[in-house]
Amino acid sequence: MTNVDDVLHLSEISQIAITVSDLKRAQSFYQNTLGMRFLFESGTMVFFQCGAIRLMIGASKDAVANPGTILYFKVKDIQAVHGALKKSGVEFVDEPHLVARMPDHDLWLVFLKDPDGNVLGLMDEVNRAA
Repeated sequence: MTNVDDVLHLSEISQIAITVSDLKRAQSFYQNTLGMRFLFESGTMVFFQCGAIRLMIGASKDAVANPGTILYFKVKDIQAVHGALKKSGVEFVDEPHLVARMPDHDLWLVFLKDPDGNVLGLMDEVNRAA
């Protein structure tokens, strides 16, 4: 198991998510107008690579009334980080959960709230044993 002191330093933003009302329009803007490198589409989300940071654009009917941005911090051991932060009184929206099985790793997420209610994501890309 990973030492919590080794993983409890959120310093690397791995992904930023924004909410839009029209996914196709947004994809065209970010890909064709801004020239961002398209990665993949999954349901109501499209992903772009921006240097070391991935941009996720998600569609929502409430995007205009409730725009949102979520910062996703990369962690080494999502279970350990979740446990340590929960112990320190951090409010979580959910529990760590598997989101996607990628070719070489599994993507795990969990969401928490800061003191003002802003949602932050923690993500762990867990390599699978060969």
